[in-house]
Amino acid sequence: MSQAKGHRVVIAGGGAGGLELACRLGRRFGPNCVTLIDSSLFRIWKRSLHEVAAGTLDIHRDGLPYAMLARQCQFAFVPGEVTAVNRKTRTIVLEFITLAHGEEFALPRRMRYDSLVLVVGSRSNFFATLGAAEHAKTPDSTASAECFRVRLSRALNAMNAARQAGVARQLDIEIVDGGPTGVELAAELCEAREYIASYGMTALDSKRDVRIWLIEEAQRILTALPEHLSKMANDRLLKCGIEVMTNVRVASVGAGCPEDSGGKRYPADICVWAARIEAPSWLVKTGRSTNRLNRLVVDAFLRTDDRRIFALGDRALATRAAKSKPVPAGAQAAHQQASYLARELARRIRDRLGPMVPFEYRDRSALISVGGPRESAV
Repeated sequence: MSQAKGHRVVIAGGGAGGLELACRLGRRFGPNCVTLIDSSLFRIWKRSLHEVAAGTLDIHRDGLPYAMLARQCQFAFVPGEVTAVNRKTRTIVLEFITLAHGEEFALPRRMRYDSLVLVVGSRSNFFATLGAAEHAKTPDSTASAECFRVRLSRALNAMNAARQAGVARQLDIEIVDGGPTGVELAAELCEAREYIASYGMTALDSKRDVRIWLIEEAQRILTALPEHLSKMANDRLLKCGIEVMTNVRVASVGAGCPEDSGGKRYPADICVWAARIEAPSWLVKTGRSTNRLNRLVVDAFLRTDDRRIFALGDRALATRAAKSKPVPAGAQAAHQQASYLARELARRIRDRLGPMVPFEYRDRSALISVGGPRESAV
């Protein structure tokens, strides 16, 4: 490991791209040069949050503590919630984080950087839909996914007790948005309900008593994928017993009851909002150029208009080389961007600046999980 000192790289966000970048640089330059910040204490792959929500993944068994990863990969880990960036003093402001049981953790502080990489993940975007923020569940973080799992478990236990008492009840789960998050959550919930009896809920019939609905505004689900792949996923969901409704725009959400633009109501016990394409509003306050969804506009070298601040991942609005089409959000792009920045930032740490080579995204197809064999349960 190189003992380079002096140039501090701070990576704000421990998602797929941020963690990979911290590991690559940490192994080469050590914790004096590389710091990772995240608002969670352990790492769960964001594309696995639907499994946490469905109860088919145990966050305590499958989560990786950032402190352990930092020790193994030789970077510094600082827990905290980034709330502001001061470009003049080259400092970021961190506030405390709240753990799952409500306890505040980590003291507010300021940290200085020489190069800052923003890897701030996306969160649920309600698009100003009336009542959505108040009544819809949003499993877009480890804590919220775990809360959803607990809510689902309670609802199932209540249904089982009602059935044992001779009262017929059904549980309707409606998922708004047929993108990757919504599709994967629907498939995972479908698998999870097959294991209801394993948890003593013997009075329930999984397919009869638990109904799953997927609502999509567009003409088909997974609009970012080719049409034939969208159809394959749709057929798979239907085969699993999931109701797929397209061309339905949810205009409001009441107490568990979405309503479309035509006034039709869709009664539900649990409404899940799966549209996750908005970044935290504090990104705008950094003074960097953003679009209407608060995605940071970056150049061909993944730099913002402040040459000391880079961005990668879902919130980086990068354009493909020689094309006007933006680089898609997702782990595949984040991995390629992390590999690219690891090389460029290494030169900064070593003070070997020179002409930069533009980032070039290579599309290697997409992976969407729509169900498969599993041995765990709700």
